Amino acid sequence: MQPHSLVAIVTILSLLLYLSMGIGVARARGKSGIHAPAMTGDPILERTIRVQSNTLEWLPIFLVSLWLFAIHWNDLVAAAAGLVWIVGRVLYARGYVADPSKREMGFMIQALACMVLLFGALGRIIYVMATVGA
Repeated sequence: MQPHSLVAIVTILSLLLYLSMGIGVARARGKSGIHAPAMTGDPILERTIRVQSNTLEWLPIFLVSLWLFAIHWNDLVAAAAGLVWIVGRVLYARGYVADPSKREMGFMIQALACMVLLFGALGRIIYVMATVGA
């Protein structure tokens, strides 16, 4: 059985990215003086919260696709696509917090990486089922 160490590292890096986004929300709260549970009143805080929330929305799709691709296709390619996803999320976050109109490039990068993983895994599973039988 393949250990999938590279994908495990990418998984941990993606979770560390999400953790750092949570810390970013705390910092934005401190700078704005807006304390929980309030979520509005400062544009930077609102965008920072949205970046964290949007990343959370994508994490299940990304992580499941990452692991299915690694298991059914290739660990190295999955890890590489996972790193591209992380870079896309970082670009998305920086762009969105600075100016929401600057989020598109990062979003497209991460979405493309995720779709490669998702449809790559699906395609491989269907191919194996069709050729080997399930």
